[in-house]
Amino acid sequence: MGTVDFIALIHPAIAVTVVFPIIGMVVNFAWQTRQRRLQNLGGGKSKIPPVVGREHVKLGKWLSGSVVGITIIALAYSVVFGSKGFIDQQKDDKLQIIQVVLIALMFAVTIAAFVLLYRARPPLWRGIFATLTGIGLVVLGAQDGVYRRTDEWYWSHYYMGIGAALLMVFSLAIIEDIYKDRSNRWRNIHIILNCFALLLFLGQGMTGARDLLEIPLDWQKSVIYQCDFENRTC
Repeated sequence: MGTVDFIALIHPAIAVTVVFPIIGMVVNFAWQTRQRRLQNLGGGKSKIPPVVGREHVKLGKWLSGSVVGITIIALAYSVVFGSKGFIDQQKDDKLQIIQVVLIALMFAVTIAAFVLLYRARPPLWRGIFATLTGIGLVVLGAQDGVYRRTDEWYWSHYYMGIGAALLMVFSLAIIEDIYKDRSNRWRNIHIILNCFALLLFLGQGMTGARDLLEIPLDWQKSVIYQCDFENRTC
């Protein structure tokens, strides 16, 4: 493995060692929080400690940050080292400095908007920063070098990842509303969307493992990409 290949492992390594363990803890606390609320509404006294709700929120924020963070790391790697990315464009004398500067600024704005989303309290600013973060992720994902697998979007690691990241941004933006809404409308929306996010995370685990098998090492690409992928011959 070369240096480029080791850099490529940063994204999956963080996903395995950080993100997926947090997902397990968040789901566990979410289940306990839900059970405690239902038991209290039923008139009984729950034996589940009230601290599970606070822990669920705290770990949920960590999950949102880690998911968006590794998404940005993956996009940055792809834009620079991916097929037709900055390195390939430089080799073909097609790299434009203005494009590099604009994309770098887009990364900076996206990261800044996401950081400010954590600090924002008024609904308007939470909506603005969440929107800016979401737009940034989508725009960066549309750049050359990103392995999107658009012909199989329903089984694409990229589209599942962007979908999960956007759901995490949305979940972070509505935390304040969940606790202020007595009708539980935002809470129910949160539950439904994050159940869907959990399915996306499961899909991420499978598609990520598949892509690690399919994407060749850097020094192998010039030979592997000459193969006939339709007929599976080289």
